[in-house]
Amino acid sequence: MDLRRLIRLAALVAVSVCCASAEDIKLPGDWRGSIHGFGLVNYSARPDLEASPLRDGLGEHGFLLGDQRMQLKLEARSPKGTASLLAKPEFFYDAVAEKTGLGLREGYLDLAHDRWDLRVGRQIVTWGVGDLVFINDVFPKDYGAFFAGRPLEYLKRGVDAVNVNFQSDALSVEWIVIPPGLFTPDSLPPRGRFFQFDPFPSLPRQTDEPAATFDHTETALRLHRTVAETELSLYAYRGFGRTHALRPDNAAVPTRAVEFFPKLAVFGASARRSGLGGVWGVELGYYDSLDDRTGTNPAIENSQVRFILTYQRQLGQDVTGSLEYYGEQIQDYAAFRRSVPSGFPTRAELRDLIGVRVTKLLRYQTLKLSLFSFYSPRARDFFVNPEISYNFTDYLWAAAGGNIFGGPSASFFGQLGRNDNAYLSVRCSF
Repeated sequence: MDLRRLIRLAALVAVSVCCASAEDIKLPGDWRGSIHGFGLVNYSARPDLEASPLRDGLGEHGFLLGDQRMQLKLEARSPKGTASLLAKPEFFYDAVAEKTGLGLREGYLDLAHDRWDLRVGRQIVTWGVGDLVFINDVFPKDYGAFFAGRPLEYLKRGVDAVNVNFQSDALSVEWIVIPPGLFTPDSLPPRGRFFQFDPFPSLPRQTDEPAATFDHTETALRLHRTVAETELSLYAYRGFGRTHALRPDNAAVPTRAVEFFPKLAVFGASARRSGLGGVWGVELGYYDSLDDRTGTNPAIENSQVRFILTYQRQLGQDVTGSLEYYGEQIQDYAAFRRSVPSGFPTRAELRDLIGVRVTKLLRYQTLKLSLFSFYSPRARDFFVNPEISYNFTDYLWAAAGGNIFGGPSASFFGQLGRNDNAYLSVRCSF
């Protein structure tokens, strides 16, 4: 590790904490503001300390994550509350890659008038009813962060968008427009830190993101209202798949593997309400693979029907449990089977997952024990995430847990089987 980088990060933390001593700040034009934030230390490693694929830095000692991070939350609001600003810059030191950096987690302007709200800038959007599975939530995720043991909030990534909201008793509308050139993909487990299946292991990678042309504007629409105590939503999206597809640059003599993002349209609906002693939900979606509707291109996923059934209830005093069943049905499956190259892994026509979450609170709700797991009856692979966390004060908490993967080597979780890890997080807020 570079000691000078650690010193610089510590200095940034110290300055930021000093700046945050005032919660209510008077700004020009009678605006009011505040500064909050947190410091986070987050490490994870393989229990057997097996070196990462690139075998450099802390990765040589089996570390997947060595994160030291400081986030500020800067807020400002107009005198009448019709306009507000929010920014969440983050300073970080990645001890595995031995580099420092500065990023913007969120940053946007809010304007409100009567029944209308407008949000412009980088924002995190969450749609749908699933727990760690997503259908109509077509916005970017960071699976690399989640599987390496970062706090759950880091599973979601921000999008640079214009978000228009209209609320009424009859119908509420949320319309999101992502301008061309601002496409944000999913962040997958990095090849340098995770062992995983790679169809082109010896080829360098090239990423081709959608061109910044007007016809590549992404749009997402949500219509929602409550009917008979049931939250109902309709969804539509037109843009691109967030997870890249992969193809060789030349079928005869490939020199590099090209990551690209096929065009995609999604149409769906969801419902959620109280009943059966808890809260249940259902969500459906149709994924229209616009670049391969015949299902004959092996590099592009076929169109699919996806669904989620969820149920959550109180199991006892300070104990909650949830159960969900998720599935995705490939369309034109015969064409898909014919298109898979010889020697490449294939998959079942229906991929399904059973998700279970159990949470127990102890010691006046300062100690939390949780267990989350996925199991696929058809693929026979699984993912298990046990965690224990403790709030020492209102401002300081720590969490320790693990991520365990298993199943056949060609399955989604099975291919990550060498990446089991234990993690520790300590967070101090101010």
